[in-house]
Amino acid sequence: MTNNHIQIEFQNIQLEQSDLLMAQLTMIGFEGFEESDNNLKAFIPANDFDEVAVNEIADSHNISFIQSIIEETNWNAVWESNFEPVLVDDFVSIRADFHEVATGVEHEIVITPKMSFGTGHHATTFMLIQQMREIDFKNKTVFDFGTGTGVLAILAEKLGAAAIYAVDNDEWSILNTKENIERNNAVKVVLEKIDVVSDSGQFDIILANINRNVILDNFLALKNSLSVGGTLLLSGLLEEDENVISTRATELSLTLNKKILHNNWISLRFSH
Repeated sequence: MTNNHIQIEFQNIQLEQSDLLMAQLTMIGFEGFEESDNNLKAFIPANDFDEVAVNEIADSHNISFIQSIIEETNWNAVWESNFEPVLVDDFVSIRADFHEVATGVEHEIVITPKMSFGTGHHATTFMLIQQMREIDFKNKTVFDFGTGTGVLAILAEKLGAAAIYAVDNDEWSILNTKENIERNNAVKVVLEKIDVVSDSGQFDIILANINRNVILDNFLALKNSLSVGGTLLLSGLLEEDENVISTRATELSLTLNKKILHNNWISLRFSH
């Protein structure tokens, strides 16, 4: 059982629960998530599975879960069978190498579909890509805070960024992003594993597709890392998060320029 993975599935849950569950499960070692309708699947190596900890999380939401084993021999096949190409309007195609090349799009990103969260399927990533279309990245410096699978960092380079600093606090994300960076020949992306925003210099554009709590905890540091006249793009936020995020942004002298809403999720664009 050493090479197997455990899958747990929560059914008939709300969007707000799904967001919080992913954050809590990540803290105890879960390394992949699949969202569909009102269901959430989460995956973890069998040797890292702590059933007591999972039960405590489930009990805190007053929900139950279905547990199953995915054998290593069919692990890749499971992800491939569940991974569909993503089209963000006629702007970006995100696909695996076993998919046909998309036509009629400006940019194409090829990724390894080991985990579907962060690939563009989720509304938050989709909206942030839509926001990126309206921004001039040419010769700009970019900070991708919470890079996930590296999709946004790779796109920033394709849009002409001079240098991209991409970070995440999850080891799996770092490894997968490294693989995706190499696959897409993204030579201007510097990748690092960190937990919080540090003094990494000034950036023209900052991308933060994470969640409300992480953004609030790092908001001041993000603002201090943003060049005057720069652009801060936020996502990973629920519609109900808008007031607290906008209030904090105003306190930090940031101006809201645009909001996108999709399926109760929002993406906010601020300027310094």
